[in-house]
Amino acid sequence: MTPAWTILSAFFGALLVLLLPARMAAVSRIIALVASLVGAVAAAASCLARLNHAVVWDFDRAWIPTLGIRFHLAADGLSLTLLLLTGLVAVAGVLFSWNVERRPRAFFAFFLTIIGGVDGVFMSRDAFLLFVCYEIVILPKYLLIAVWGSTNKEYGAMKLTMYSIGSSALILIGLVVAYGASGGTSFDLAHLASTHYSPALQAWAFPILFVGFAVLAGMWPFHTWAPTGHVAAPTAASMLLAGVVMKLGAYGALCVALPLFPEGFEQWKPAIAALAVIGIVYGALTALSQKDLKFVIGYSSVSHMGFVLLGIAAGTHWGLRGAVLQMISHGIIAGLLFGIAGRVVYERTHTRDLTALREFDLWRTLPGAAIGFTLATAASMGLPGFSGFVAEISVAIGLWESSPWLVPAVALGIVITGAFSLRALHKAFFPVRQASDTTALPLAPLTWPEISAISLLIAVSLAIGLYPKPWVDLIDDGLRSPLFHSILSQP
Repeated sequence: MTPAWTILSAFFGALLVLLLPARMAAVSRIIALVASLVGAVAAAASCLARLNHAVVWDFDRAWIPTLGIRFHLAADGLSLTLLLLTGLVAVAGVLFSWNVERRPRAFFAFFLTIIGGVDGVFMSRDAFLLFVCYEIVILPKYLLIAVWGSTNKEYGAMKLTMYSIGSSALILIGLVVAYGASGGTSFDLAHLASTHYSPALQAWAFPILFVGFAVLAGMWPFHTWAPTGHVAAPTAASMLLAGVVMKLGAYGALCVALPLFPEGFEQWKPAIAALAVIGIVYGALTALSQKDLKFVIGYSSVSHMGFVLLGIAAGTHWGLRGAVLQMISHGIIAGLLFGIAGRVVYERTHTRDLTALREFDLWRTLPGAAIGFTLATAASMGLPGFSGFVAEISVAIGLWESSPWLVPAVALGIVITGAFSLRALHKAFFPVRQASDTTALPLAPLTWPEISAISLLIAVSLAIGLYPKPWVDLIDDGLRSPLFHSILSQP
């Protein structure tokens, strides 16, 4: 199976779901699961093939010849790891959404369309095609939140969309500037990256393009859409937003903005690192003060994505490797946390308030969820044995090589992460109960789809944490691309 199956299965699955007759609407979840499984299996098979030194899959056809735009897709090791992340989160998202009864055909069609657009971004080697795939994601994610969401869902959906449109405008400006300055003959990323732009142009074009992508990556101070959007979104949409959509911004910043304008990156690198550190500490401190479990996870996403941006800002091999590892690790862990908080806990208790959850005594009434959330919390804190540790230690090494004076601030962020993670775990699942408290009513046990989704994501986080070599090898394969030569060769 080639990586093309990741896109084909998603878009074909979305079309098939929409064509279902109304009386067969319940079948849509099965189609969505099959389509997601095909995409995940295709990504996994392609990863294994690449580890065995298979050639890089490449598909290149003329699309709009007059503008030098081509339909060019390719998947090196770095892209393949993100395709696999997308496939895993997609499978878990469908399983956590198995109970969706309201307009399931539209729900799963929008869900699969987002997956297809995300996969397209990760494989696009033409800047215009990448931008088109990037835009495909906007409308479905708005509709998923506005129609199936909760907690100020219209506000959350519109805020996310406005930020997305604004960031897209910046991205388009940056790409058009690069296209024009390179001669206006091709949008091919390799061609744009091989052009030497003047230092003066890079000094202002780089921040435009980088910020355009970094907005979706949750960079402070452009992060405010993230917690609001995560909380308003239905479970599957929260998992997609935190698990893969935020990675689109980080991927674009790493694989488009940096290679196109490397000298601009050198000029702005200290500012990016400073904003990343602020995001790490700010997100952790804000999560520490939240009373809503989903808001805790939402602000923790801002903090954890700060590690991605910090790894990018380091500009070293260790830093870039750590940034990609953190993308994968955070995608898995955030998807798991949102799945348990939104689907398992909220659907049964109808509250996410940390104080109100005390009366449900979740450790006894929902032990499976308590165990799953405890393991997810350990992974989020970066304990050894989980993916978070491997990712964060890689970023820390890269930061030590380039900006060692920032390491204490990052260490502070890690300490606060432990504080808010343990606080949320304690209040939600292991509260202190008095002898006078009434006995909590029993809750519905975990369903098989929920158990499968939780087990899948925990197993992946453990697999990365215990044996990261295959993931590191694939990421290093991508970093050997000519796109990164100008960055990694910088002093």
